[in-house]
Amino acid sequence: MQADNEWDLIRPERSSPTARARAGILRVSLLFGLIAIALTLFATPFLEDRARPILGQLRLDGLDYTATGSVSRTNTYTLRRSVLQETPQSVCVIHPHGEHTGDC
Repeated sequence: MQADNEWDLIRPERSSPTARARAGILRVSLLFGLIAIALTLFATPFLEDRARPILGQLRLDGLDYTATGSVSRTNTYTLRRSVLQETPQSVCVIHPHGEHTGDC
């Protein structure tokens, strides 16, 4: 009977030890990557719900809350604020033609 010989035609001989080692390393890295992605997908909403009340309790004094807005295209200017100015609320407005207004 030639059943054993037919099996060798369908399934090639076993690969070398280095090829098996490379395949093993690939499988392990894919497994760890999959675990990292799964943990990220499940842990992010959980941690965000726990962190939100803690952030609400923090006093964020001394932070500069900057508000942005828009102006027409013909009116362009630069706003400058500096910690070196006399008051923290001082704003210096610099117009395109070089004129300074405000607390400069």
